[in-house]
Formats: sequence, structure tokens, C-alpha cells
Amino acid sequence: MRREVRTLASAAAIALAIGASAAHGADNPAPAATPAAAPAPAAATPAPAAAPPTAAPAPPATPATAPAGSETGLAAVYNHRLNGHKTASGERYDANRLTAAHKTLPFGTMVKVTNVKNQKTVTVRINDRGPTQAGRILDISTAAAQKLGIKPTAMAEVSAEVVGK
Repeated sequence: MRREVRTLASAAAIALAIGASAAHGADNPAPAATPAAAPAPAAATPAPAAAPPTAAPAPPATPATAPAGSETGLAAVYNHRLNGHKTASGERYDANRLTAAHKTLPFGTMVKVTNVKNQKTVTVRINDRGPTQAGRILDISTAAAQKLGIKPTAMAEVSAEVVGK
């Protein structure tokens, strides 16, 4: 703020000086001005550092539309240590609820998950983003894994089909 005031004051003084010399012309020199106080030197404040480069922007938290149809791939069970931690949707992960994480489906999307090996099914609600590991399509809660016949520390091939919002 102080620097802006000084800059404006300096600009005004220059404008007055230019206006005064133009008004008097070469034949009529400007009257001697009393020496004005020299502007105070600018404080030796370092320029603000540039913001450090950031990583690529994260994908949108809630895509506008859900992909149609179904997909098949690996599903992993959430680690039990994540119970009670916040999910990407803001709610807390509850291992006893039928929930899952998907990379792009909107939060609240209902997905029918079928274990390809034993044909057991469960409907889960998407409330988190993930999985982050290649080849996986879902991270599922412990309760969903139990209904699908998947051990808590295992993965299984599943088919996921959007059934509603």
C-alpha cells in the first residue's frame, strides 16, 4: 500500500513538472522552484517469490455424467485401517456400509458389483475416488467384500454395472 502511494505521488510530481515546463515555453522559463524533498527510497523489500510449480490439476471430483454400461476388472478391499477416515466425498469411510471407490463415477451412483468367479452380487454406493493402482476398477468396503465372498486382504475379478443414482 505504501509503495502504491509513493508511486502515485511520484507520478503526480512528474505530471506537474511536465505541465509547468510546457506552460512556460522556451521564451518564458519556469520560475525557480523550491527544492522538494526527494522521495524516500523504496524499502528494500524482496519481491514476492514466484509460486512453486504445481502438479497437474486433479480430475473433477464429480463428473457431469456417469459412463453407461458395465466394466470388468479387479476390485480390492479397503484396508481396515482406513475405517473412520474421510473419503473424497467428505463422508467418513464405514467398513460396515456397502460403499466403493471409483475413478470417475459421480458420488452417490449405485453400482451392481458381481464377483465373476462365484456370481455373488451386491449393490454399492460410490462415495470415494480410487483405486489408484493400475488394473483395478473398484475399491470396495469390507461389508461389500463379505457379500461378494472376497477375503478382506484379497482382490477379485468383478463386473460393475451402473444401476442408478
